[in-house]
Amino acid sequence: MGFDAAWLDLRAPADAAARDPGLLAAAAAWLGDGLALDLGCGTGALARAFPAGRRWRLVDNDPALLSLAAARTPGAEAVRADLAGLAGLPLGGVRLATASALLDLASAAWIDGLAARLAASGIGLYAALTFDGRLDFAPPLAGDAEVRAAFLAHQGRDKGLGGPALGPGAADRLAAAFRARGYVVREADSPWRLGPGPLAAALVAGVAAAAGEAGCAGAAGWGRARAASGVGSALVGHRDMLALPAPSAQSKTTSVSSP
Repeated sequence: MGFDAAWLDLRAPADAAARDPGLLAAAAAWLGDGLALDLGCGTGALARAFPAGRRWRLVDNDPALLSLAAARTPGAEAVRADLAGLAGLPLGGVRLATASALLDLASAAWIDGLAARLAASGIGLYAALTFDGRLDFAPPLAGDAEVRAAFLAHQGRDKGLGGPALGPGAADRLAAAFRARGYVVREADSPWRLGPGPLAAALVAGVAAAAGEAGCAGAAGWGRARAASGVGSALVGHRDMLALPAPSAQSKTTSVSSP
């Protein structure tokens, strides 16, 4: 699992436009002056979406991305770690964990393990832009359905987080895992709505490549046809989630940790 900084920068404005502002504000309010842990931080774009002055611990396995994120997020602590190893996550002192466009790459076991680790310490989770399976292009072209099905199949491959990825099933599994542990879970749609441009063109190329890897014989031709038609518009479905310990659970955690 790895991402290119140029791709992350290209998608950053669309991510910012898509995030649900209400859940982002609620996450920032709950964090207060506490410490936030950004899982798979990339270039640090999610940390910079929060109000200035918050305390961040940025975690990624890519040293180049981690260095870039730290440079762009003044005062942040940078920790290189493999997210596949949940036991090694640096959770000490953390009030809120965050992730963006990450958890659809995880397996069911990994998501359940993350929920268990965070719940054991009363840590909240703000997860933005988890892919929910919606992928629509306009105008319609022959091959759309075949390419979409192959792309979704590719989403289920092992992405390095505990086994076969949940892909579009991750958002539901995530919400269920935290509700089962007594968390209050809020969700909101956060779709990309793209017009013609560099991001839409990169999306088409990426979808075509993934569909081809999944065995779709017509994927390359579909990509060329989309490019020749000017790509058009695209909708990519995401869900944002904020999972916080119930007030009673927060009180218990505080009393246990008090001297």
